[in-house]
Amino acid sequence: MTAHLTYARPRVRGPKLLLTTAIALVLAIGMFPMAVPTANAAAPAPSLGAADNFAILSAADGGGGAVTCVNEPNPAIIIGDVGSSGVITPGACTILGSQIAPVSAAVVAAFDSAYAALARVKCTQTITTEAFTDTTLSVDSGVICFPNEVTFTRTTLTLTGSGPWLFKVGTGTAGSGALTGTNFNMVMPAGGDACDVTWWVRAGATMTTSNALGTHFIGTILAGAAITVTGAVVGTFNGRALAKAAVSITGGTFTGCTGGSLGGGGNDKEKCNQGVGNGPEGCDPGNSNQGDRTRSNDELGGTPGSPGRKGGNGK
Repeated sequence: MTAHLTYARPRVRGPKLLLTTAIALVLAIGMFPMAVPTANAAAPAPSLGAADNFAILSAADGGGGAVTCVNEPNPAIIIGDVGSSGVITPGACTILGSQIAPVSAAVVAAFDSAYAALARVKCTQTITTEAFTDTTLSVDSGVICFPNEVTFTRTTLTLTGSGPWLFKVGTGTAGSGALTGTNFNMVMPAGGDACDVTWWVRAGATMTTSNALGTHFIGTILAGAAITVTGAVVGTFNGRALAKAAVSITGGTFTGCTGGSLGGGGNDKEKCNQGVGNGPEGCDPGNSNQGDRTRSNDELGGTPGSPGRKGGNGK
């Protein structure tokens, strides 16, 4: 005769019931992603990377770059490296640096990356005036935006604060998006670095100086179209002229710089919520993915309750 045993589960009462319930809740919570408060994350300043050492660069895609040094009326003096994805026509200019044509694909990619990163940086100041004539201006450190376009004529711009300064021209969709300066003079604090001044321009940039005034431009221009600099005999340009199209230099003294900060204190990342499985927010505190989004346990989705990397490093 076979005996059948029946187990009667004892009822849990009083404190034991409360303890059992608490343990169950803890285990259940561990199965779901916790809500993480959204925070503003200060992104690192964009970098020019492989394009950093060029005083003048025509980074047109498809090998269409062109840097031209115009002989008349006065050949320019260029201090720094000159690069082009296509050709360089030095003419009678004095170039105290390397001439590299064509530059590598990495240089063009570095320019494109920096240009795109600067386009995302948020404005800290917005100036809607589009034309300044016979004006004296001063601006503090930060990200100064001109939504449509801007023209400076016989105008002096004095930089204040400790930098960096990022000027963005054409942040909106209206207007030409161009930067134009005629006898446009810039003054920066004593001991300041020209490479801490950046001009991001949606379209082209044109700087023209007369012999009578001999004005001085400061900063790195990253232009979405051509750059034309006419420096007469005594005009100076301290910084870099980097463009997605052609660059033309006539007269004056062009002195390149390296390093500095392209930032301006803005923030190109608005939200950073790194709970596993939330999907991409475009940020990575602590550089946990080492610059490769496939190494992230968050940017590619992940699985709630399983914090291991999703697909990165074969894990």
